[in-house]
Amino acid sequence: MDNYEENALNELILWQGKMKKKPSSTSGIAKGIQDKMNNLMPDKIQNIINTSIENMAKLVLVGSEYTSKQPVFNTSLEDREILAKKSIDFYRNAATASGAGTGASGLIVGLADFPILLSLKVKFLFELASIYGFDVRDYKERLYILYVFQLAFSNDKRRIEIYDQISNWDSYVKDLPTDVDSFDWKTFQQEYRDYIDLAKMLQLVPGIGLVVGAYANYKLMNKLYTTAVNAYRLRVFKK
Repeated sequence: MDNYEENALNELILWQGKMKKKPSSTSGIAKGIQDKMNNLMPDKIQNIINTSIENMAKLVLVGSEYTSKQPVFNTSLEDREILAKKSIDFYRNAATASGAGTGASGLIVGLADFPILLSLKVKFLFELASIYGFDVRDYKERLYILYVFQLAFSNDKRRIEIYDQISNWDSYVKDLPTDVDSFDWKTFQQEYRDYIDLAKMLQLVPGIGLVVGAYANYKLMNKLYTTAVNAYRLRVFKK
């Protein structure tokens, strides 16, 4: 193991500690506030978010739009992560620009950022999987992408559950259904909605939407990057 791998392993161990950390006493309060916000959200916005999330997840499982990348073989972890940084730079910049552009244009255009941001996140995850040497043409690898997505954007309780599942992925995936319609859309939608609601709702407010939209998307992409890189390191170090 070289110095880069040792540092990456140490980062992974620290990340694992965060993933296994029990929910704080304030998490229940935060959830209550979030539920009240959900009740205030107009049906139109809820429908757009829910439809976008379900369509995205189905596209991931079918894989028809995202499986063109070939897995990267026979290279070091350092070289893989150089590619990973280049990838996140591209997708984060695109997401930031989308958040700023749509946020500056008011409610109707602002709503368009939901599916755009989802698409950028998914494309990044497919590219990252290939960078770490996993073949996204494999249905199980596409399932893993959805679990990584959930890990990044779930509440504390759900995070612990998903982390346990992906940390034992080879065993866990054997019992998962192969039918697309068997996927738990409702939980997936709710967790993602709850995670992003506040920032994305503020993006729709005239006058501050541009700044909030850009900042929110930048932070969300950073969160996804950190989670995904460590989720794939988890599997690389187990090989």
